[in-house]
Amino acid sequence: MDTEADLLAAARRADRGAFDRLVRPYQSELRAHCYRMLGALHDAEDALQEALLGAWRGLAGFEGRSSVRAWLYRIATNACLRLIGQRPQRLLPRDRHPAADPDGELAAAVGGEAFVEPFPEDDGDPQRRFELRESVELAFVAALQHLPGTQRAVLILREVLAFSAAEVAEALDTSVASVNSALQRARRTVDRHAPSQSQQATLRSLGEETERTLVADFVAAWERADVPALLDLLAEDARFTMPPLPAWFDGRDDVARFLAGRVFATPWRLVPVRASGQLAFACYQRHPDGAYRIGCVNVLTLRGDRIAEITGFLDPAMYAGFGLPEVLP
Repeated sequence: MDTEADLLAAARRADRGAFDRLVRPYQSELRAHCYRMLGALHDAEDALQEALLGAWRGLAGFEGRSSVRAWLYRIATNACLRLIGQRPQRLLPRDRHPAADPDGELAAAVGGEAFVEPFPEDDGDPQRRFELRESVELAFVAALQHLPGTQRAVLILREVLAFSAAEVAEALDTSVASVNSALQRARRTVDRHAPSQSQQATLRSLGEETERTLVADFVAAWERADVPALLDLLAEDARFTMPPLPAWFDGRDDVARFLAGRVFATPWRLVPVRASGQLAFACYQRHPDGAYRIGCVNVLTLRGDRIAEITGFLDPAMYAGFGLPEVLP
């Protein structure tokens, strides 16, 4: 079997196959890194492809002073920073707009705005999947989007990926002192926007049996259009958001009125999935021809044993990244 040094040497001789084998072990984690930086899977894919192309073209300049992994992260991070400068800031609807009236007209998507999107479950190594989940949770990724690009990169590289301050300084072409200063500022901002407890810690505290019961109860209530049963699962201050629509609803009563009046006009079928390390459901709505077509992906945010937020992602372009069929069999 070729070693990494063998593959690097062959790649430097313009062997594209060797280059592909060299970078393949890092692509999954680089994709997740670009997602944290940019807040959406298709933006992450754009950045990753730009980074891999840059690495291929820049092989001659790689002197081997750092590891191949660190070199690739440097290229990917700078590709993300360029995209951050070109694209609108990705947030959640509640970061941009006031809560809506559940009895009012449902606002259309606002042109030019971009919202954080979920990250599909990694089908690779189970241990790596477990380690990944906390760093791609919606609330954490949304909090990161409040940071300037350089602070975002510093916090992710230092605290998620555990690169040293010196390695981050080299990646960003700055000083260790600047990295440490940026990290302190980034921590303060993220602490203001991110919850004190991660969804992974919440799920661990619930236990597998309670989690299974919650999933089953949510599916049954949604498919029966049983609003009282759903209310029993929601926190009093629960929220329901629907990116890319700006409208969102604040509080259990408003969420219930919106669900009863708008969402449950036609039947649904739900398929449990994982998104951003959180409980989620691919939601299929029945159409006049009787077929159940995908209408949204609902991601749940829990607080204790109650649902604190339902984020219903409505962008059809997002579903392909989850491998979801358009129509249920």
